[in-house]
Amino acid sequence: QLVYPHDFRLTEKEKTSICYLSFPDSYSGGLGDTQFSFRLRQAGGSRNSPFQDDGRYNREAPVTLQREAAHYFGYVYFRQVKDSSMRRGYFQKSLVLVSRLPYVNLFQCLLQLIAPEYFDKLEPCLEAVCNEIDQWPPPVPGQTLNLPVMGVVIQVRIPSRVDKPGSSPVKQCNQENLLPAPLVLPSVHELDLFRCFQPVLIHIQMLWELMLLGEPMVVMAPSPTMSSEMVLALTSCLAPLRYCCDFRPYFTIHDSEFKEYTTRTQAPPNIVVGVTNPFFIKTLQHWPHILRVGEPRMSGDLPKQVKVKKLAKLKTLDTKPGIYTSYKTFLHKDKTLIKRLLKGIQRKRPSEVQSALLRRHLLELTQSFIIPLEHYMASLMPLQRAITPWKNPPQIRPFCQEDFMKSLEHAGPQLTCVLKGDWLGLYRRFFKSPNFDGWFRQRHREMTQKLEALHLEAICEADIVAWMKDKSEVEIVDLVLKLREKLVRARCQHLPVKEETLQRVSLYIDTIIGSLPEDLQTVLHH
Repeated sequence: QLVYPHDFRLTEKEKTSICYLSFPDSYSGGLGDTQFSFRLRQAGGSRNSPFQDDGRYNREAPVTLQREAAHYFGYVYFRQVKDSSMRRGYFQKSLVLVSRLPYVNLFQCLLQLIAPEYFDKLEPCLEAVCNEIDQWPPPVPGQTLNLPVMGVVIQVRIPSRVDKPGSSPVKQCNQENLLPAPLVLPSVHELDLFRCFQPVLIHIQMLWELMLLGEPMVVMAPSPTMSSEMVLALTSCLAPLRYCCDFRPYFTIHDSEFKEYTTRTQAPPNIVVGVTNPFFIKTLQHWPHILRVGEPRMSGDLPKQVKVKKLAKLKTLDTKPGIYTSYKTFLHKDKTLIKRLLKGIQRKRPSEVQSALLRRHLLELTQSFIIPLEHYMASLMPLQRAITPWKNPPQIRPFCQEDFMKSLEHAGPQLTCVLKGDWLGLYRRFFKSPNFDGWFRQRHREMTQKLEALHLEAICEADIVAWMKDKSEVEIVDLVLKLREKLVRARCQHLPVKEETLQRVSLYIDTIIGSLPEDLQTVLHH
């Protein structure tokens, strides 16, 4: 019905997809308000959009919170109430916020403030809200922002890449002069993991492995809220490692990728997809891992845990909750975590404390797995003394899986993790996954940039006049062109180089040009 701001261009295909993804896909008898999220592939390549920046945000944000290049997130507030004046006897409407940022808490909180007002006052309300949001500062990693909207100030800190993983959010301190007192969000994006994972707490280890390996997985849930929260919780459990596969927190049979995912002629793609329509049990039963969750239930004072079942049992539409898979975990179960969580339930510990326990456990698991890879990768970097000013910087040595495996004997995950199991087998499988590919590319890019930066510093330290003494004009001109290219690259790629280093290289270039005959100087200055 309405897109605001009006100049935001969506293709017809995107509009149709957003419409279908904004409503529950299967009959939901529940009346009232619900909130959920989806993620949508952008149609037709990347276009100029109002979400652009100079790349600074993505360089400074944690990799798990970077702005998406080819996908949009949709955050939905859906209302369904009886209304006899409507043809179908119900008022049904959704307000959707579209962004490239995965700030699920911030945007769902914003919708809780805006949507009820919007359903009442319609477009004028959106116009007023957008005018306020236009005044918000950009999200700068590491900064605490005060975001005024509809008489409330939302206060939130944008996480930064230099934050220590697992540290609790910095206590916000600049509240003294804010009236009314701000609505403080502890995190822009972290879900209540304990609540999301309630029916699968005893299988956390298996789910973490499936995510790490980028295995295709379907989450079948009774509502879009449960499906989207479970998918987002699963993809977040690798942090600080980025989950590099595709994921759809909520997916409907009307989706343009429906055929691609349900075809049996090729293996299912590396994706976690959340669905609610029971029809998917039939169409996706060839997928290797299916997590079926029901409405949250307690058995005694503990949340009822689903069982691992054989895929062959997944036949009928009334399939019982369970994890349908034939996957055998590489690592043994961590009994102490489960005991601690159960003790917390018995002591009625708050959910956020339980979530912190769970998040800490997953973080330590991921770090134990990734630290040996980081160490091995660092050993491939050329020695600093091999970097000389007048030669191209040396190459990073190639990653050799067998050498890495050998290094595990004395520097493996057993140093930091008590879990026993087939770590080597897990690494071998990981090497075949998109998550390894994504991690390796990013590390390689960072190391290449570091080499470039070290090379520029070596040039700065060199005695350029001595070098020029026995060189021909051709060699000197060639050096000027190369140095210029390096400067441009350093600025475009925002290499980790001090500004004074860049200025000194710039001065060098001018010195060299000054020593050449005038005709060459003229050419080079142009």
